[in-house]
Amino acid sequence: MTHKKEIDLATKTVWAGEADYLVHGATQVPVVLSVAYNYDDIDEWFDVATGKKAGHIYGRNTNPTVQSFEDKIKEMEGAEAVTSFSTGMAAISNTLATFLVPGDRIVSIKDTYGGTNKIFSEFLPRQQIEVHLCDTGNMEEMEKEIKKGCEILYLETPTNPTVKITDIERMSKAGKEAGALVIVDNTFATPMNQRPLALGADLVIHSATKFLGGHADALGGVVCGRKALIEPIFHYREINGATMDPMAAYLVLRGMKTLHLRVREQCKNAMALALYLQKQDIVEDVFYPGLPEHPNHDIAKKQMDAFGGMLSFSVKGGIDTVRKVLPKLQFAHRAANLGAVETTVGPARTTSHVECTPEERAALGIPEGLIRVSCGIEAVDDIIHDFDQALEAAKSEKLPS
Repeated sequence: MTHKKEIDLATKTVWAGEADYLVHGATQVPVVLSVAYNYDDIDEWFDVATGKKAGHIYGRNTNPTVQSFEDKIKEMEGAEAVTSFSTGMAAISNTLATFLVPGDRIVSIKDTYGGTNKIFSEFLPRQQIEVHLCDTGNMEEMEKEIKKGCEILYLETPTNPTVKITDIERMSKAGKEAGALVIVDNTFATPMNQRPLALGADLVIHSATKFLGGHADALGGVVCGRKALIEPIFHYREINGATMDPMAAYLVLRGMKTLHLRVREQCKNAMALALYLQKQDIVEDVFYPGLPEHPNHDIAKKQMDAFGGMLSFSVKGGIDTVRKVLPKLQFAHRAANLGAVETTVGPARTTSHVECTPEERAALGIPEGLIRVSCGIEAVDDIIHDFDQALEAAKSEKLPS
């Protein structure tokens, strides 16, 4: 007797979510650019419009190409439902806006992405929503604050740009006991390395612009979770209009077919680069959860399949040394993006936390001499050699005292 085999994630990256959208014998999902959809039967049109029957009526609401992308990530995250957005920040802001009202309280960590941190520090307080940001990694402080009561517990792990790790299972348990909605930004890990829903989270968010798409040519965001939670988020998004473009959905969908291959190489390259950087005297600290010395290494080992393609390191001499090192790199884009097939580098002041002042970055534990690295899929020897020659060249110049 043949037993049904659980389909591997690698296979899902290629096949999941596509079967219903392959038309006329095509092997690839088409880009459907039509804004509206025709119905000869007025009653059928009404049933689709009111959600009683599957289908599409208007591009701001749904689109076949976008839905194929949504179905793929839904299967990979093991979610019941999903909805997508024009950007990752639209996914975050729309989700928070769906569930928070004046007087509510949210607990999170200090080390979230700069745009997310701005929502917490600037926009939500304007709406009389209390925000408490805990020291990332201090589980006891988080549990204490969660017990005081909160409507949302928001986690980002690994964090951007210092790649700190939070115990999703432990914090989800604490959040559930307090009646909080637990949301996890899984952008850095991707479903190849971490699946927060299986660890107790209620909602998982991705900036699809990053690793999911993988080629730095399409913007998008997505939220996965239970149907009862996704439905109000979808309703908020369809009315407020932060809709994913079908061409962007196609590009991300195409990129996801190689997600398992790309992430595997990026993780391998990041680990090798982190080990190399640890040995350089010009480097002060290396931040990568795959290193045994990383303060959250054991948690990362428990909840992640691999440690990701993101790392950061700080250099002696601060921003002056950064100015010397980065221009000398040959196989790296100096750009505000991550997760692409090419290695990308940049300081927090121009990438993840450009919205923040130097004082705000310092308060978040982000030194001005920090360099964030998104490892690409280049040959690992070439990546290491490139950083080696750039650091050596910077050392040959007089470093600030």
